[in-house]
Amino acid sequence: MFDIGFSELLLTAVIALVVIGPKRLPETIRTIGLWVGRTKRALNRAYQEMDRELGLDDIRRQLHNEEVMRSLEEHKKQLEEEILGRRKAESDKAGAEAISDAKSPAPAAGESSVTVPLTENTGTSVSSEDIADTSTPRKGSRT
Repeated sequence: MFDIGFSELLLTAVIALVVIGPKRLPETIRTIGLWVGRTKRALNRAYQEMDRELGLDDIRRQLHNEEVMRSLEEHKKQLEEEILGRRKAESDKAGAEAISDAKSPAPAAGESSVTVPLTENTGTSVSSEDIADTSTPRKGSRT
């Protein structure tokens, strides 16, 4: 607001000392300080009164709420676009798999292309050809 440097303050203090005199200078500075404080308080009260009458708090709160709502709408649109993009990618992938499955030959009459994992830890798997034929009963089993 005011661009007053140290040299200007020092010059003002010297001029005040010469004009007012060393005896009355402390009393004058105290009086000026009191008037400055009273002026600040009066201006602050006037500002608060105008703030209350105009309802600036409500306006600020409303502007903040509108900003928050705008931000939420933007995030909602971004999430919806991301979800639609992922769904489209998944449907495109499923469509491509369906096309590739339709083009691949079917397994022969006794074969199966299904693999069954042995255990989760080893990562090895066994095809249905490696599993014994369960259609014939085992000895000692009741069917």
